[in-house]
Amino acid sequence: MGRGPGELESERVTRVLRDDIVLGRRLPNSRLVERDIAAELHVSRLPVREAIRRLNVEGIVLSRPRTWAVVRDFTAHDVRELGVVRIAIENAAFAVAAENWEADGLAGVVALLAEEEEAARSGDVVQTNLASGRFHRAVVELSGNQMINEVMRVFETRFRRAFGRNADLSAHIGAHHAIVEALAERDAARVCELNRAHLQSACDEAVLLWGGVVTATD
Repeated sequence: MGRGPGELESERVTRVLRDDIVLGRRLPNSRLVERDIAAELHVSRLPVREAIRRLNVEGIVLSRPRTWAVVRDFTAHDVRELGVVRIAIENAAFAVAAENWEADGLAGVVALLAEEEEAARSGDVVQTNLASGRFHRAVVELSGNQMINEVMRVFETRFRRAFGRNADLSAHIGAHHAIVEALAERDAARVCELNRAHLQSACDEAVLLWGGVVTATD
């Protein structure tokens, strides 16, 4: 996968490894060997080392002294705790977004929901889940609250890894439609009620997944 415009080599490697882990291409507890990844991505070991360091900070890689870094495994308990944090952060953002959105921002959220629906119609589960994540991120950004956005960035990669593989796509899309309708009406209480139920359902689904056997995404 090539670099995007203006993207540094270390940023590209971080992006590729992050997506591989989030999408389940690299399984929990699998080793991240610098020389192997460097050969795979046709780079030196330095950007790989930097990528592993960054993903350790983002919470999806565990660096072990004097041995290999590994993809972090999550327990069902971890996922429940992340669910509590996610609901708190997102609902704070969604409430502010409902009260303060501007037309172009809301139009962007609606466009992302359309992308999610199109991916679902095509049967592309991976792209549907990625679009779902972009939808949630866009509503957080719609709040315009810098502090919430900074807090979100601390946990965002862990949220994507823990909750990014929804099975009941139609239910998630339906929940997103209801959230958009409540946003359009500037009904902050309704937005938070809907999003809390939506995220709790996603958390319950993820707990079952992580409590069992997590396999690579098809």
